[in-house]
Amino acid sequence: MERRKHWWNGTWGRLARQDVYVYEDGGRWLVEAREGGAEGRSRWYEYADEDAALECVRGLLNDSPHWRQMS
Repeated sequence: MERRKHWWNGTWGRLARQDVYVYEDGGRWLVEAREGGAEGRSRWYEYADEDAALECVRGLLNDSPHWRQMS
């Protein structure tokens, strides 16, 4: 599995930090929405193509203007 993209909500701290990752694994596209930093909880979404995965990301990032693309 290879990480393709990463967004961060720009907030430090275990309780407030949120990250969204996009991974590609043999033609499958996975979106991870993580709350609470490295040891936080994650929700996973699976898609057949990159466009669908990025549409999911747009929906997840819609709640705040402070998201930053890290990679």
